[in-house]
Formats: sequence, C-alpha cells, structure tokens
Amino acid sequence: MNRQEKDQVIEQLVEKFDNSQYIYFTDASAMTVAEVNKLRRLCFQQGIEMQVVKNTLVQKAMERLGEERGFTPVYPALVGPTAIMLTDTANAPAKLIKEFRKDGTKPALKAAYIDSSIYFGDDNLDILAALKSKEELVGDVIMLLQSPARNVISALQGSAGGKVAGLVKALEERAS
Repeated sequence: MNRQEKDQVIEQLVEKFDNSQYIYFTDASAMTVAEVNKLRRLCFQQGIEMQVVKNTLVQKAMERLGEERGFTPVYPALVGPTAIMLTDTANAPAKLIKEFRKDGTKPALKAAYIDSSIYFGDDNLDILAALKSKEELVGDVIMLLQSPARNVISALQGSAGGKVAGLVKALEERAS
C-alpha cells in the first residue's frame, strides 16, 4: 500500500469515526476464512459495518479527529490483528459477537467506544450486550408516562370505579 492509498484509507476512517458513536475493536485472528465470511454476512444483515484495517491507520484517523473525541485511551487496544465494527445501535455488535461465539471463542472484544465511554476486554461483553438502544429507551419512557393514566382508567373501570362514579353522581345531585 503506497502513501496515497494509506491517506485515502485514513480519510475514509476519519469520516466513519466522526459519524459513529459506537465503535467496537475486535480480534478476529485465528478464525478461518469461512468463519470470517460468516461473521461479515451476519454483520451486513444486522447493519453493522465490519472492516479489517491496520492499527496504525486506525490510530492516525483517530488522532486527526483530535483529543475532544476521547479516542486516546483506545490506542493500547490497537495491537495485533484488529477488525472494527461500526454501528448505529450501541449493543448490536456485542449481541452479534455473543451469538457468534456460541461455536468458539473468536472474535474477541479488545475495546468498545460507546458514546465517549470506553470498555476494554471480553469481560465487558455482557454489559455491552445489555445496553438498551435509543428506541428501547424511548419505549421505556413512553411506557412509564402511560402507566399512571392506565392505573386511573383501570381503577375507574373496576369495582372501585363504580364507587368513584357513585360518589361523583351523589355529589352532583347534592350540588343541585
């Protein structure tokens, strides 16, 4: 790879890293070609972009984005073969890795950059898989907001509701 090609790859990585809040760094070495192809296919199906890139190019791309992005702590994880996974859903790569590893031990999680927080090592895979997506969090908030209204409606429809309706009717008649 000549200098111009390296610069082009770095620029592509800068753009990808700048537009992504969720980046996983994995070790896919010792995987067969068939396993890597299967992993790539699963990534594609789930909207995860997987790319194997030289660590020096990854680090240079991160350095170009500056210290404010907070990539510096990731640099020690950039050792040995590295496959990066980029996604719009924080927990998707972790779930994919867990599912894929039912048959083996690879890919191994080196690090994950989740919205400026950094997780190192395979022991954080369960934590990352348990993260809720934006859609799940919005759904939880809506459900919490609806809960009090549902309780009032169910109380009014139940036996207590008849009592409340009777009290309201009695108060109405008394006021007349």
